[in-house]
Amino acid sequence: MIVISHGFNSDRSTYSYLAEHLASLGFVVLMPEHSGSTGKQLAALLQGRAQDVIERTEFIDRPLDVSYLLDELERKSQSDPRFQGRFNLQKVGILGHSYGGYTAFALAGAPLDFKGLRQSCQANVNQTFNLSLILQCQALQSPQENLDLKDSRIQAIIAISPIGHFLFGKAGYSQVQVPVMMVAGSADTIAPAVPEQIEPFTWLTTPQKQLVLINNGTHFSTGNPSETSPDIFAQFSGMIGPNPALARYYLTNLSTAFFSRHVNNQPSFEQFLTSSFAAGLSRGPLTLHLTDRLSLVQPAAEQQP
Repeated sequence: MIVISHGFNSDRSTYSYLAEHLASLGFVVLMPEHSGSTGKQLAALLQGRAQDVIERTEFIDRPLDVSYLLDELERKSQSDPRFQGRFNLQKVGILGHSYGGYTAFALAGAPLDFKGLRQSCQANVNQTFNLSLILQCQALQSPQENLDLKDSRIQAIIAISPIGHFLFGKAGYSQVQVPVMMVAGSADTIAPAVPEQIEPFTWLTTPQKQLVLINNGTHFSTGNPSETSPDIFAQFSGMIGPNPALARYYLTNLSTAFFSRHVNNQPSFEQFLTSSFAAGLSRGPLTLHLTDRLSLVQPAAEQQP
């Protein structure tokens, strides 16, 4: 079973091409719509019908949406003859884009660090190099008691251009122990690759992890235009980037291999989760790179004496 969690100003149609492909391989694919962060919410804000860019509890509601959906399917698998014996609800994979990447990490066991987030939001309020910080700071409006959003049924995650550097911090990412694939685009101006994917990747302690870099890829390279959400980025054609069909081809291949290996327990797919396989797929103008190990060199000025 695979869950696909859409991003901000998006909906469940954005990755329908991938859902159809995974379903054709025998996966049950769930595509919840997170109502507090779709384009409808943004449209309501722009039209003066809402006060917030997202619902105030959306950072909590999104992981709960997924857990509720799995609970309902578990109930139906026990009470509805159509579903009995059809689902494996003890080993679920999740793929999330942007805000959905946050959702995936929260479900996989990364706790929210409200103290660190508050300090980061105060210290970086005037910095614009990382636009996702604006959205991450919205989490401070959420209930800040110690909430456990982890769902043990989530056993593998793919996070595409995820946000979370300030939400989870190093301590939060280090608590994720399921297999992870992190996908970054070098031309992502919404959730820049270095602070939002590359550095958090170095904080992961799970032994099974891959970092995928799509050179020249943007925040929107792997998704289709939303069918129902107003596209406020349409006027900025450069934000889509070159050859999105190629980016979607990469994601289709890599997600097939990753979920077949880690959700469907097929070790033979390990060979497709390697740098050499990614190099074989790679084409211009979106060259593809994959690694399972990375360390960042601390600038000399920041090193301790």
